[in-house]
Amino acid sequence: MNTIKGPAIFLAQFIGDTAPFNDLKSICRWAAGLGYKGVQLPTNDLRFIDVQKAADSKTYADEIKGIVAEAGLEITELSTHLQGQLVAVNPAYDTLFDAFAPDAYKNNPAKRQEWAVSQVKAAAKASQNLGLNASVTFSGALIWHMVYPWPQRPAGLVETAFAELAKRWEPILNYYDEHGIDLCYEIHPGEDLHDGVSYERFLENVNNHKRACLLYDPSHFVLQAMDYLEYIDIYHERIKMFHVKDAEFNPTGRQGVYGGYSNWVERAGRFRSLGDGQVDFKSVFSKLTQYDYKGWAVLEWECALKHPEDGAREGVQFIKDHIIRVTDKAFDDFAASGSDEAFNKSLIGL
Repeated sequence: MNTIKGPAIFLAQFIGDTAPFNDLKSICRWAAGLGYKGVQLPTNDLRFIDVQKAADSKTYADEIKGIVAEAGLEITELSTHLQGQLVAVNPAYDTLFDAFAPDAYKNNPAKRQEWAVSQVKAAAKASQNLGLNASVTFSGALIWHMVYPWPQRPAGLVETAFAELAKRWEPILNYYDEHGIDLCYEIHPGEDLHDGVSYERFLENVNNHKRACLLYDPSHFVLQAMDYLEYIDIYHERIKMFHVKDAEFNPTGRQGVYGGYSNWVERAGRFRSLGDGQVDFKSVFSKLTQYDYKGWAVLEWECALKHPEDGAREGVQFIKDHIIRVTDKAFDDFAASGSDEAFNKSLIGL
């Protein structure tokens, strides 16, 4: 077994325009000051990393790695959540998702997708240059709006959509394989890959590609009323990344999973800071340790109520308290009777 690495923190929700959240060196010093050991870097903000430059230049990648190391931290993984979203966009969402792309590619879905694919691919080479072994992304969504349809879905629509999704992603997965990097999809409502069944549909269409891996985030399964512990039992071989994020689901006579268009504070299901929600993290960490998860435990702060800096400060200790230092001996070794092959044979009458 392996001791999970951490605590680490995903920087996306903390980036801002004021110090210490507006440049890589300052935010890393802030995170290290709280006690974090690693940072997961989003790649959509050039103030923190230029992912294409990190792919093209080992020297630049080493500079980024050096800035993080100077603060006493490691880079855990790169994130292309926003770029991955743009690999597959239903036309109904074109205008909204244009916000994720540079101005040069807005109002041009084909060019926007081409740019997004190049960015996700760049993260593979950049990860290699940084000495990493996994990167996280979103799948995008061609038929999310059809998840609970009325009128009913036309026959074959799901099959057509997943064939197209695989057609877009399989060349990217092959590129990741060439660079020795696992591409971890964050299974997330709003994406075509939002639960185990949809992930399995995708796997089937990409021929069970060995690089089509998973980021495990139990909060998204709480909000879908899924068994987030059994999920680990089913998919542990594919889980290469871990977001430590809490959530709560309190359905009422007025609303449930869909939330009634309420804002986050008023929803039956909402994300919470670590320890304030319903996720059984003792069991989560136990199962991941049992299955020899070798990656990082990365805080992703999202909370409808608590200030992010409080969530980050509390989260570092929460993760420390839940990481299991694995034992190097069996608890009953003290009662061992000793053994050799002859003795073992004698015990079974040989």
